[in-house]
Amino acid sequence: MSIWGRRAFERHFGEPQHQHGMRCLGIPSLKMFHGITQIADAQALWQAHQASTTDAAKALDEEEFEDGDGNVYNKKTYEDLRRQGLI
Repeated sequence: MSIWGRRAFERHFGEPQHQHGMRCLGIPSLKMFHGITQIADAQALWQAHQASTTDAAKALDEEEFEDGDGNVYNKKTYEDLRRQGLI
């Protein structure tokens, strides 16, 4: 595909053709991919993004909280029980 000019280049990332291509690659069309012109670069960025978000999610799940009775919960469960008023 050939794009003429910076404005057309920037506009391309919001067009249906670009979004369809990203879906075919299994990559969501996020702002962080604007300006990436090579498929291999986009795939490498997506894999790095998934690895970093997975590590952060694991760290949050591994965080433990203890209630007044000595019961230990992960953060999500503890916050849910606290919001419901059970703890």
